[in-house]
Amino acid sequence: MNRFEKQFNTAGPSIPGDHYLLDPLRRIDLGEVLALIEAKRYFVLHAPRQTGKTTALLALMEHLNAQGCYRALYANIETAQAARGVVARGIAAACNAIALSAAIYLGDKSLDTWLQREGPHTPAESLLTRLLAYWSAADPQRPAVLLLDEVDALVGDTLISLLRQIRAGYAQRPQAFPQTVVLCGVRDVRDYRIHSGDGEIITGGSAFNIKAKSLRLGNFSFEETRALWQQHTEATGQRFEEAIWAELWEDTRGQPWLVNALGHECTWKDKELRHHREQPVTLERYKAARERLIQSRATHLDQLTDKLREARVHRVIAAILAADDTDAQALQAQVPLDDLQYVEDLGLIQARPQWRIANRIYREIIPRELTYTTQTRITHEQAWYVRAQDRRLDMDKLLAAFQQFFRENAEAWIERFQYKEAGPQLLLQAFLQRIVNGGGRISREYGLGRRRTDLLLEWPLDDAQGFVGPVQRVVLELKILHKSLEATLQEGLQQTADYAQQCGAEEAHLIIFDRRPDVSWDEKIFHRTESIGARTVGVWGM
Repeated sequence: MNRFEKQFNTAGPSIPGDHYLLDPLRRIDLGEVLALIEAKRYFVLHAPRQTGKTTALLALMEHLNAQGCYRALYANIETAQAARGVVARGIAAACNAIALSAAIYLGDKSLDTWLQREGPHTPAESLLTRLLAYWSAADPQRPAVLLLDEVDALVGDTLISLLRQIRAGYAQRPQAFPQTVVLCGVRDVRDYRIHSGDGEIITGGSAFNIKAKSLRLGNFSFEETRALWQQHTEATGQRFEEAIWAELWEDTRGQPWLVNALGHECTWKDKELRHHREQPVTLERYKAARERLIQSRATHLDQLTDKLREARVHRVIAAILAADDTDAQALQAQVPLDDLQYVEDLGLIQARPQWRIANRIYREIIPRELTYTTQTRITHEQAWYVRAQDRRLDMDKLLAAFQQFFRENAEAWIERFQYKEAGPQLLLQAFLQRIVNGGGRISREYGLGRRRTDLLLEWPLDDAQGFVGPVQRVVLELKILHKSLEATLQEGLQQTADYAQQCGAEEAHLIIFDRRPDVSWDEKIFHRTESIGARTVGVWGM
């Protein structure tokens, strides 16, 4: 292994000499960006965290300065967040960040000198406007372009003041104010929910109504995802099994941090592969790396689950997790379109062609995180359900145990869930996760309009071979009873059989949760087998 070889980047902006990297200027549609700058437009560039925004902005700054037509400056103003709503501190922090960036990237210390001279005598409500006016007027031949990062990290009156000071100087561009200001963050400016000091709520759109356009930095395409990983092969000679590409795409759907994090897990965290580049990365090593990443609760994944506590996110994700018989269009009528767009902008969902969680790794992480505490409180042990003679999971025994557990605990345990709408499905997933942890794995699929939650449980039957040896595959279909039991059975059996066929599973179970309060547990609880074609399906009522 070459100690100086590039790596997959999982923290901070990508550096060409250190990291595998796709051309960041191609990702932001450079032609459109240049046209907006030439037209003296102010605009927004937003994308979920760790998707390459900072890398793109730094590359744009270098490109514009190399052309010689503009003076472009990138500045991260996140430090102003600490001031919360204290305008004097917040605006001073933002101005200092801009002056420091000018000194670092442009070798221009005049902004810092101006702040030291004029700052103490300038009201905070006009400090930013006057600083930018001074900088813009310093070179009339090369208009200023300001790229402000982490703008939506600011809150309250500090954010209001910053947006309004930029708006105040807009009419003086480009002679006495930047020709273009780009606001960059996770959210579009319309989603800035600003609470002023006196309790007034102001949306970002009203505080910054000079925005010409919002650009969203998207995920990698399938081809770009593969191309990034192939850079590792070109640099080291280590190749990836062909079967990995389809899995990588479904796991990440091109989400840049996930693509890089999985690459890092496979090629660096796996020490054997790191020290033996002649060994290929196999599909099973890739799957092991994916599981390590999911269990790591890395910062990016932790931030993702933190978003689940927001009310706007809750409304959308709860509907997807419940995945019941409600028509998707009817639910779209109930959930505000702004909320749907907001959650999509955060990178949590894909809204087309149907609402679904954005990628397979997020589909794994979200229910695990929502039920983490529950898993730790379930006392059932893995060994109780593993048959000694063939090491197979005894699914009838396991599901019968959950059936009794659900009868005894459902009401009290589901009440503790933040996402009560999907409580039955989450409780079963917590129970299964508790049993398979450290041995098997569960894959999840759910989405509005599909009328069920699909689970695929995989259990290796040989400790030494793991998942490269024989594997028990079990499909579980989860449905909430809304229609009659007969109608739910008819629909659910066909769905279960189809999913089992798709997954190559030899066992299949349909689980029907009856949430009607006027029906006794004795009526809800049942177990029988049904045949559909050549397939036998276990049916469990709860």
